[in-house]
Amino acid sequence: MMFGLAWNEIIAVILLVGSLFFFLASAIGMIRLPDFYSRLHASGNSETMGLMLACLGLVFYEGPTLTAIKIVIIFLLVFLANPIGTHVLGKAALKSGHPITPVDKEEE
Repeated sequence: MMFGLAWNEIIAVILLVGSLFFFLASAIGMIRLPDFYSRLHASGNSETMGLMLACLGLVFYEGPTLTAIKIVIIFLLVFLANPIGTHVLGKAALKSGHPITPVDKEEE
């Protein structure tokens, strides 16, 4: 034991800190990126990875219990729904004529 923590708690803390990184990256992407589509991409990918690490951390912390199984089921549902929702939002924005920010080309 290191600092009074068991191995499952150490692994859980590492995974939760990793999830914090991806959630922060998602938040920064939502603030800094220029258009709706870029923000949608940042939020969809980073939040899915952050949620995966957070759920894994909670499962390691909880151990083999019914609660851990529920966390895994919730993660699987969100893991399937998040990309589908992101795709639907992007397609609806494109069909409704939401503008795409053009990439500036450097002058040669």
